[in-house]
Amino acid sequence: MTNHATRQTSPVHALIVVDIQKDATEGARAVPDAARLLDRTADLIARARKGGALVVHVQNDGQPGTGDEPGTPGWALHHPVEESATETVIRKTRDDGFHGTALQELLTGAGASALAVCGVMSEMCVQATARTALELGYRVVMPHDAHATHDIPAAPGISDVVPAAAVSRVAEWGLGSDVEVVPFAADVSFAAPDPSAD
Repeated sequence: MTNHATRQTSPVHALIVVDIQKDATEGARAVPDAARLLDRTADLIARARKGGALVVHVQNDGQPGTGDEPGTPGWALHHPVEESATETVIRKTRDDGFHGTALQELLTGAGASALAVCGVMSEMCVQATARTALELGYRVVMPHDAHATHDIPAAPGISDVVPAAAVSRVAEWGLGSDVEVVPFAADVSFAAPDPSAD
């Protein structure tokens, strides 16, 4: 039995873009290889729009004094949002994009049963959002090159530095056999959801 799919071929109906905010993608606090992440997420957004899929930008409201505190430069989304019936922003205060938000209602109302999840941080907000989506019965696709995080610092007596790339891979693996991990954002295809679908 295989643990993860290697390619995703059938379309998804929604793209969940988790916390692609300037605090995590620009300047000294940016994730490693942020330019690649931004390129891949921009491509996913453009193709999701073209395919008629739902695009949800999830924006974290950080605590006062943090880099993503609402209203600060770091809180701003990197990618422009084209507000419409099929593209919106959902703000959250926890790792999980479903917790205390209208994300599930939005997906249900649109008739979206299959999602792609991308963004930051792999082992925190991306994984938490993907895990809840799986628990709610959605088909979840994670393009490997479209989520990212930081290195885990060394901890004396516990471990050396854990490289960011390893953390991201473990975050995928930790979601179990139901998530569909595909190598590249380009492997994800999109289609409009069907609001009349059961």
